[in-house]
Amino acid sequence: MYTRRYAKRTVETYLHWIKFFILFHKKRHPSDLQDEHVEQFLTHLAVSRNVAVQTQALALNALSFMYKEILKRPLALTLNFNQATKPRKLPVVLTKPEVKTLLACIDPQYLLLAQLLYGSGLRLMEAVRLRVNTVDFDYLSLMVWNGKGGKHRRVTLAPELIEPLRRQIDLVDAFYQQDMQTAEFAGVWLPFALARKYPAAPKELGWQYLFPSARLSIDPQFNLLRRHHIDESGLQKAVRIAGKKAALAKQVTCHTLRHSFATHLLEAGMDIRTVQEQLGHSDVKTTQIYTHVLKQGGNAVKSPLSQLL
Repeated sequence: MYTRRYAKRTVETYLHWIKFFILFHKKRHPSDLQDEHVEQFLTHLAVSRNVAVQTQALALNALSFMYKEILKRPLALTLNFNQATKPRKLPVVLTKPEVKTLLACIDPQYLLLAQLLYGSGLRLMEAVRLRVNTVDFDYLSLMVWNGKGGKHRRVTLAPELIEPLRRQIDLVDAFYQQDMQTAEFAGVWLPFALARKYPAAPKELGWQYLFPSARLSIDPQFNLLRRHHIDESGLQKAVRIAGKKAALAKQVTCHTLRHSFATHLLEAGMDIRTVQEQLGHSDVKTTQIYTHVLKQGGNAVKSPLSQLL
């Protein structure tokens, strides 16, 4: 999977479902299992575990990869199994006052990251993986490289974040100067063949993570000393705690800020194609889910009960 340039998270997820499949069938080797065993497993996910449609599809993709690419025995195109019916959840969206209250309650250490999630509609990992050279102050934008699906895009940047970002870059520079004095420092990790194409890049300031870890660590893939980005779990926890401090009745996660970004853009009159590009959606149908809270034609849809009362 790594030679196919699959994302690390995708590799981990596929391995999870392949392992689950093997354990479900009492640790029998997949080469001894047939299509009907795959059908039984997928049916179990839908009936016994009540997984969502997307989760069942992900498990099928993992098993399909294993049988086609590893065992060289592709699965049948028409498997007979109970398909999951649990629908995708509607996105939780905060109002603008709720977003303001949430940001006021968040740990200052994670405030800039949370502002970027809402202000630029970034996914969690897209935010923590930003590098210094992905910030374009001249055009007030951020460049997201290798986002979900390996896609690149340019997203908007709020002018109010220019100074906080400059201060963050100064912090990165301080870490960078310190790291360059460490003989074992191998520079920041670069994806794919970039490190070979630009051998000096790992030790250039522009390629350092915008939100670096507080300490150096060993890269397990290459056994080299590097400074990675911060652990995303810290930001997730900070957002959850802020939601409780703000006494919000809604379940707030990092992705809630991205949902709110999209909905508020559409409320402001931004056309849906532009919002689609900002979010990095392949299909506009994915973006259309945010129209569930919008006011149509300038007037909210009025309940017929209101006319009676």
